[in-house]
Amino acid sequence: MNDGVILIVDDNKDVLSALEVLLDDEFKELITLSNPNQIPNIIQTKFPDVVLLDMNFTSKVNTGNEGIFWLKKIKEIDPTIEVLMFTAFGDVHVAVNAMKEGATDFVLKPWDNDKLTATLKSAVKLSRSQKESAKLKVQKNYLVEEINRTQIQIIGKSAAFKKIMEIVAKVAPTDASVLITGENGCGKSLLAREIHLQSNRKKEAFVTVDLGSLNEELFESELFGYKKGAFTDAKTDKAGRMSTANGGTLFLDEIGNLSMAMQVKLLNALQEKKITPLGSNMAEHLDIRLITATNRPLQKLIIKKDFREDLLYRINTITLEMPSLRDRIEDVEFLAQIFLERFSHKYKRDGMKMTSAFIKALQKHSWPGNIRELEHLIEKCVILNINEILDVDAMNIEGNQSIQSHTGSLEEIEKLAILQAINKHQGNMLRAARELSITRQTIYNKMKKYGL
Repeated sequence: MNDGVILIVDDNKDVLSALEVLLDDEFKELITLSNPNQIPNIIQTKFPDVVLLDMNFTSKVNTGNEGIFWLKKIKEIDPTIEVLMFTAFGDVHVAVNAMKEGATDFVLKPWDNDKLTATLKSAVKLSRSQKESAKLKVQKNYLVEEINRTQIQIIGKSAAFKKIMEIVAKVAPTDASVLITGENGCGKSLLAREIHLQSNRKKEAFVTVDLGSLNEELFESELFGYKKGAFTDAKTDKAGRMSTANGGTLFLDEIGNLSMAMQVKLLNALQEKKITPLGSNMAEHLDIRLITATNRPLQKLIIKKDFREDLLYRINTITLEMPSLRDRIEDVEFLAQIFLERFSHKYKRDGMKMTSAFIKALQKHSWPGNIRELEHLIEKCVILNINEILDVDAMNIEGNQSIQSHTGSLEEIEKLAILQAINKHQGNMLRAARELSITRQTIYNKMKKYGL
């Protein structure tokens, strides 16, 4: 028995009786109506998968307008219901017009029993698929809202911060490509997310790609995806980041680190608005809002032939320069309090407070590592200090404390070493990695591991 609910609407009761005999054992439930005015109530109480709808209900009227009226009404109530139009042979052109209005197919009178049954079963499968797709879309929207709600939001009260947010309010509702410049650790990724949250794509995915961590071998498979068997380790199909971002926003961080070969591949994808996964001959259409970020001077890189000028034009319809923390020093106390509340809760040190002297010392610091440095400093203070009150002596803002003097776990020591190296080199990951005698990829992996 087919697991479907069928509603048949026809003013000819002999037709309804004949169809009841034919179809009663073929579907989970069969509902018949001779009065179309009952359609809304039945749809909202019985939830049919398919409606077999007559084109005409008034005697001597064969325009099909009544059928099209009820077709539109059904689709308004539930777009996932599949509607088949029931029509006489001479009204085929009318049924074709109905299909333009959203009908799935039409069935001719007199009907062929086997063909009618097969058509209804196919329509049930299509309806179930539509319902599942609608359900998944609702779930996706819910998950996106939940993720956005739990993500760290960009915050500030300073004049410099307010100025940049005024520009964001104008740019975000458009689909213009945005290039965000600024020093390491100043909040470029948070600004990118804020643009997404204020855009018309906010209910769709926000996909981040750290280009600084991709080598040329990984670039295509990560951005464009691949098909099973495309290379030795391709055991299954994998969607690329660009495909995943379809309908939403793609954020490419550290775009200034791309090699010229990777720049060409990215530029082609952006210009053509399509990608071809590795191992596939079928191109996929792209519909993305592009946001990029860099701490490198792209204009100087162009002069040195290290960055393509045409790619720069493609990505910087709007350029936003994120101010450094020293240019928004009024935000230091506000941000420090946010970080203190977060980390004191995370490490079960609720109730920790900062003295006025501690805050003044924070405000006097130059913050070469920007917000990331402030965040790491507060986290370190919460972890290492026994007292609930953070005073100047708890700060160790220059990082003079020896790692060897810390008696925590190996992971805590490793995390502290990474934090100090990053802060020392003002967010330059290559230099920090060299000091730690590890690769830049390893330092990125460690940062991901420790949530840095």
